[in-house]
Amino acid sequence: MEEIELRAQKREIMGKQVKQLRGQGLVPAILYGHRTEPLPLQIEERSLRWVLERVGSHHLITLRVGDDKEPKMTLAREVQLDPITHALLHVDFYEVVMTEKITTEVPLVFIGHSPVAEKREGILVRGLDSVEVECLPTNLIESIEVNLGDLVEIDQAILVGDLTVDADVEILIDKEEVVAQILPLRVEEVVEEVVPSEVEIIPREREEAEGREEEPPEEVEEE
Repeated sequence: MEEIELRAQKREIMGKQVKQLRGQGLVPAILYGHRTEPLPLQIEERSLRWVLERVGSHHLITLRVGDDKEPKMTLAREVQLDPITHALLHVDFYEVVMTEKITTEVPLVFIGHSPVAEKREGILVRGLDSVEVECLPTNLIESIEVNLGDLVEIDQAILVGDLTVDADVEILIDKEEVVAQILPLRVEEVVEEVVPSEVEIIPREREEAEGREEEPPEEVEEE
């Protein structure tokens, strides 16, 4: 796995005053871990954005803090963005222990094309974009490939259990979860619209009157 390095400085400014940092092109961050005391940091926004866009939360980041000789091996755990401008507001870095297993999300990369979907004989549906894995930091993988070319029949599916990973990596999601599947085309029933024939609606009073007119006259006995 390619080494990604990021430089940070220890942060003295806290609370609402961190707005000053953002105005200077710096992003407040924090480093923590189950063996690491929380350490407030500040990182250049441009460098931080480049790293996050490139590796996300599934790649180890070598974090160099100030003049410390020993780098920190970390994962970006939480990234806060402004909902309108998408500016970076805050980032949490988790320091890993290289001899202890970690859990993280690994993206799925879809390759190839299903011949059934290509011929428009079925619909390709993707069920997952990533899976959670557990492994040692040194065995962390960047992605898992899913070959859609294996889907050659209607209703055929690729399940989590079909994914191929190294023996040192364990996928934590249920093996029966659907990753991708070919579904049959939905046949829409065409219901013919029934146009009622023109029917004259006769008012009840008129109907009764006409009924009386149609009745034959009573015969009058001659005396």
